[in-house]
Amino acid sequence: MALLEVKNLKVHFKIQSGWVKAVDGVSFSIESGQTMGLVGESGCGKTTAAYAITQLLPPNGYIKGGHIYYKEPPAVTKYRQEYERQFEAAQAPYDGKISDLAGRIAALREDGKAPQAEMETLEQKLAKLELSRLSAASKAMAAELRKVKAGLARGGANAAELKMRLAALEHRHDLLKISMRKDGSLDDYNEKVRKIRWTEISMIFQGAMNAFNPVFRVGDQIKEAIQLHEDVDDDAAEKRAKELFEFVGINPDRIDNYPHEFSGGMKQRAMIALALALSPSFIIADEPTTALDVITQDRVLAEIKKLQKEWNMAMMIITHDVSVVAEVSDNIGVMYAGLMMEMGPTAEVFKRTAHPYTAGLLNSFPSIKGPRRRLESIPGFPPDLVNPPSGCPFHPRCQYARDKCRQERPKAVMAGPAHTSFCHFALELRDKLRRES
Repeated sequence: MALLEVKNLKVHFKIQSGWVKAVDGVSFSIESGQTMGLVGESGCGKTTAAYAITQLLPPNGYIKGGHIYYKEPPAVTKYRQEYERQFEAAQAPYDGKISDLAGRIAALREDGKAPQAEMETLEQKLAKLELSRLSAASKAMAAELRKVKAGLARGGANAAELKMRLAALEHRHDLLKISMRKDGSLDDYNEKVRKIRWTEISMIFQGAMNAFNPVFRVGDQIKEAIQLHEDVDDDAAEKRAKELFEFVGINPDRIDNYPHEFSGGMKQRAMIALALALSPSFIIADEPTTALDVITQDRVLAEIKKLQKEWNMAMMIITHDVSVVAEVSDNIGVMYAGLMMEMGPTAEVFKRTAHPYTAGLLNSFPSIKGPRRRLESIPGFPPDLVNPPSGCPFHPRCQYARDKCRQERPKAVMAGPAHTSFCHFALELRDKLRRES
């Protein structure tokens, strides 16, 4: 059973020049006790996805679509997935038309010779098709809701099943449904979410230098988090804070120091202690080892893995360091330009890479095993997410790009058991890379 399932998440930021599509349809799931590594270049949307899960987006960040299911009962998940297949079938007649029209628009935009009026007409037609597709799913959902509610009103032996079906249709375990306003912004004061945050889902922030309040003692900030969520006295909270300091390798006597009295590495370790303070079910670690020396990094990662086994705790590690992911994660997700490029079991993705971007990342990191080789960087620069390229967003930097890559956004291709690649030629590339390795 998935502890957390992110489905088709879209997070856009409103800026002066338009909408930044920071996360544009990302899906993944994490089970209890598992570690998922999320890797990619700066600006690819890794941290934005984490902030959407923890409901900590800035005021100009809006959820434009998707779901974040947390601790959804297996029976409810089963019915939800059944309905999802049903609603996708209702939308299917529109998929081919939308894909063809989007490809045509992309080709004309790349050519640059089509009149502006023609482009606007085609874009309006595409918008109407997409609206009709959404309407088809909405009508199917409304029909199912009426049927389930009518069944509950009649009563009977299947009332328990109908209640679970209703929970699935109403997305009752969706964190976004709980806290999202109609305009897509998040309700920062939603009590249900605030109770989950830190007790159930906590985060190790990348900017430990700025995450602590500079005018309060570090120990007091950890104690405050504990006492805000649990009914414990000052002595009990202080005892736990000292135990956490010792766990991350900080002398407990430093508990009364201010943040400016800590080194960068100590701040990072104190942030890890704060994230562990309430024994959460799920930790998001955003670059947790950036400011740590290699010995402390190894020790902290080993201790976190030990805690995971003891508490059956799930973790998502966001990092640029592929070696950290290789060491601690069960699964890996590779993001680029707000999209998931490749995803699957870590060993499988490393051994049978099926996306050119993943291959580029791996080639840019040294390996302590095998023959020495020259490191290769990925040419070019990440795209402008206000006006992302048509088709596959990686095609301007991809040495394997073809016409199809420039016109159509790739769909999921199964490159192995639980191994997904979003590349038109994933299987061909996977076999080619295996022959060359």
